[in-house]
Amino acid sequence: MRWRYAVLGGTAAAAAATTVHDLVQTKHAIIRNYPIIGHARFFLERFGPELRQYIVTSNDEERPFSRDQRRWVYASSKLENNYFGFGTDNDVERVEGYPIVKHRTFTGPGAATMPHAQEEIVLPCAKVMGAARGRAQAFRPSSVVNISGMSFGSLSGKAVEALNRGAAMAGCFQNTGEGALSPHHRHGGDIVFQIGTSYFGCRDEQGRFDMARLVDVVQSAPVRAIEVKLSQGAKPGLGGMLPGGKVSREIAEIRGIEEGKDCASPSRHTVFHDVDSMLDFVESVAQATGLPVGIKSAVGNVTMWDELVAAMGSRTRGVDFVNIDGGEGGTGAAPMIFADSVAYPFRIGFSEVWRRFAAAGLSDDVVFVGAGKLGVPENAVVAFALGADMVSVGREAMLSIGCIQAQKCHTDHCPVGIATQNPRYTRGLDVGLKSVRAANYIRSLRRDLLKVSEAIGVVHPGLIGPRDIDILDGTRSAAGLGDVYGYDPEWPRLGADLTREIEAIMVAQDETAPSRRAPA
Repeated sequence: MRWRYAVLGGTAAAAAATTVHDLVQTKHAIIRNYPIIGHARFFLERFGPELRQYIVTSNDEERPFSRDQRRWVYASSKLENNYFGFGTDNDVERVEGYPIVKHRTFTGPGAATMPHAQEEIVLPCAKVMGAARGRAQAFRPSSVVNISGMSFGSLSGKAVEALNRGAAMAGCFQNTGEGALSPHHRHGGDIVFQIGTSYFGCRDEQGRFDMARLVDVVQSAPVRAIEVKLSQGAKPGLGGMLPGGKVSREIAEIRGIEEGKDCASPSRHTVFHDVDSMLDFVESVAQATGLPVGIKSAVGNVTMWDELVAAMGSRTRGVDFVNIDGGEGGTGAAPMIFADSVAYPFRIGFSEVWRRFAAAGLSDDVVFVGAGKLGVPENAVVAFALGADMVSVGREAMLSIGCIQAQKCHTDHCPVGIATQNPRYTRGLDVGLKSVRAANYIRSLRRDLLKVSEAIGVVHPGLIGPRDIDILDGTRSAAGLGDVYGYDPEWPRLGADLTREIEAIMVAQDETAPSRRAPA
């Protein structure tokens, strides 16, 4: 009997030691919040492929992000091996709408040829944001991959801080989301300030838009641009929703709302009511701040876009950028009908908008941003081919700092401390480590975009066009991306001047890259 007690005692001691270790380590939030049992998640992740072959699902069945997609983000954020072996396990033979990148045998002008070269090179935007409208603080965004709008409130303060620090390391910017600019956004990363329908951060005591407060807030931080949110992919046409359980005292003070009560934003703005008044608002904000001003929207009824293009035709007023959010996007709480069935998916919605600007000869005047599951390379490449100049990553950025797709964002019970305000869970999130992982992920996505550009024979993803992507109907037929989405072959992907500018920028970087230099 003694040996049994000895075994039990040894087991208890080992469990106690493991628990203590798990509680003080900072590498894994899930283990810190769930000592001992949290290790099961990593066991299943490691041996999951073998088990799933016989028990559960394939690597590509889970939604919204498949296991392969999550694995690529996780591995990239940790700088682990993010390659895949034994060929694709995607059902290429039967899937309709599968994109194929058409590589070139011979390179185009200036395309890199060194093996695995230029992984440290930055990928700036091919356009200067605000240049067409002569904004006082027009600038060329230094990264084609940036962090999408996710409010402090929807995300924890630690998560927002980790993403901001990661943005600073990766040289990209972070969108505040509609929940205002919080102290957690002020850790070195450049900012895009989002104005939502409740005007958090730039409103008076009655909740009305206040230009003076907007000017004060953008001057208090490294805000590079202002985004007016018309709608978002998670709940287009509904307005933001922050459940009362996530409205802490800090969030209530920042937003000017009541602690512990649901915070529901209006579905539409009150400072403008049509395209004409919206453009007046955009111009007034740009005049007061000097910053480029754009809009963010999911796409449903396209009448507004026809009116916007027509109004911008005279080039006397206009938006500096357009951020199209696909209906499949979204990091926040939403009714199922809105999450599932309101607004077009990204490819249709974006192409509807870009096509209108291109037909009017205005596509070079506007920086086009895409969002909605574009944080995985294959989706991002299609977005660039459709006309995007930059992509914004939301849920993928969350994955990079530890999200496990638990889909509890609306409950305040996120087990890894990202989409929650509960200290029980946020204590497990180590800002220092997660900020590095966010930066690693963004750099990895940029690297893959650069390598795909090289395979196509161009120097920059902004030069990838519809001609470079085919859409498959299983193994029966293929159609060009431009044909599928109604693009005129005569529309240039970029104007000649913009093309020369970005080619010169990229070739100059390529020529000075360490991989190009002769060994000492």
